Amino acid sequence: MKKLVVFTGAGMSADSGLATFRDSDGLWANYRIEEVCTPEALARNRALVIEFYNMRRREMLSAEPNAGHRAIADLERDFDVEVVTQNVDDLHERAGSTHVTHLHGELRKLRSTRNPDLIVPIEGWEQPLDATAPDGSLLRPHIVFFGESVPMFERAAEIAAQAEAMVVVGTSLAVYPAASLVRYARPGVPIYVVDPGHPDTTGIRNPLTVIPKRAAEGVPELAELLRRAK
Repeated sequence: MKKLVVFTGAGMSADSGLATFRDSDGLWANYRIEEVCTPEALARNRALVIEFYNMRRREMLSAEPNAGHRAIADLERDFDVEVVTQNVDDLHERAGSTHVTHLHGELRKLRSTRNPDLIVPIEGWEQPLDATAPDGSLLRPHIVFFGESVPMFERAAEIAAQAEAMVVVGTSLAVYPAASLVRYARPGVPIYVVDPGHPDTTGIRNPLTVIPKRAAEGVPELAELLRRAK
């Protein structure tokens, strides 16, 4: 089957009601990124950071995959689909996608503050403030904070380089290094962008199709287009 790589950002989950960084009235509106999403913030005010990600986890667990998530999962019937996402929610998995790479971490997991490779699942939404890892260190959200390296990027770049078609959904293509993934697509590989805004496509030299719609509407439409083009 043809290798289809789907790269998703915050706009993918916005149609499920999850707040994005740029929502003026969203979850992030009451916080500065520097207060809740940096290693320094965790060291300075651990309680605030843990509370913030508990809130995000609770929000995620109350949300459901939207029609866009389901359409991507359903494409596995016709394509070899790999999803690479900037999102930390589990909506792709709950929709039925079986190959998902999370660039920026996962809300459903915690990790040791001493060993970033020691990762454990979390049940429910609440991480206790004093929860510890098997190595005895305090647990932290399994989230790539601003200023930290993106450990899954190399794997994601390898996936992008294998694409026979690439779909980009709900991302501004402005957050690096994730935004550079489109540049790993081989010359001639078609790229399809679904976003109602104005993502930065200036660096894309591949054949480009833009569907200026939100994920829940545009992705099912694109799925039918891809099936017809097989």
